[in-house]
Amino acid sequence: MAKKAKKSGPKKKSAVSEKKSKVEKTSAKKSQSSTQKPVKETRKMTKAAQLPVKQEEILITKEGLEAIKVELDNLKNVRRKEVAQRLKEAISYGDLSENAEYEEARNEQAFVEGRILVLDQQIKHAKIISGTKKHVKVIQVGHTVVLRNKANSQKEQYIIVGSTEADPLKGKISNESPVGKSILGKGIGEKVTLAVPEGRASYEILKID
Repeated sequence: MAKKAKKSGPKKKSAVSEKKSKVEKTSAKKSQSSTQKPVKETRKMTKAAQLPVKQEEILITKEGLEAIKVELDNLKNVRRKEVAQRLKEAISYGDLSENAEYEEARNEQAFVEGRILVLDQQIKHAKIISGTKKHVKVIQVGHTVVLRNKANSQKEQYIIVGSTEADPLKGKISNESPVGKSILGKGIGEKVTLAVPEGRASYEILKID
C-alpha cells in the first residue's frame, strides 16, 4: 500500500534570512533618503539664488544728484566716443601686441564703462536728502554743523552728506565716516569726542542748519 505523500506547505524563512531581508530594506531606504536630500537642498539653493537682492538707498543732495547726471551724460556722449576713436586709431597702427596706444585706450575704455555702470546705479537708487530744515533739533544727513574745539575754541563747519558726495577738503563729510557717525543724532550743546591727528579731542555742537 503506497504511503500518502505529505503536503508540502510554504517553507518558513529562517531567522538569518529574515534578518538579512530587513537589513537590505533598511539600507535601501537610507540610500533613497540620501539621494533625495541633495535634490531638496539644491532646490532650496536655487530658490534662494532667484530671490532679488535689495539694493540699499543712496543718500544724496539734489545738487549732488544733478552733478552725477552731468558727469554721466559727459561719459556717455563725449568720453565714450573719444575713447572709441582712440581705439580705432590705435588698431590702425598694426601689431597690437606691442601697441602702447592700444593698451592705454583699452584701459581708459574699461574705466569709462565701469564708471558709467556705477553712476547708473547711484541714480537708480538715489534718495534725495533735504538741506536746511526749520526747527532742527538733532543732526541728520543734509545738515550743516558748526563745532567748537573745547581745547582751543576753534570752530569747524561740516556738511553731512551721503558717501557718494563726501569731500573732506570742501568740508563735506560722509554720514558713514567716524566723525559723521559720532555727531549724527546729536543736538545743539551736546559734547562729542572725535579723532584728530593729535589723538582725540572734545567738541561742542554750536549750530545746526
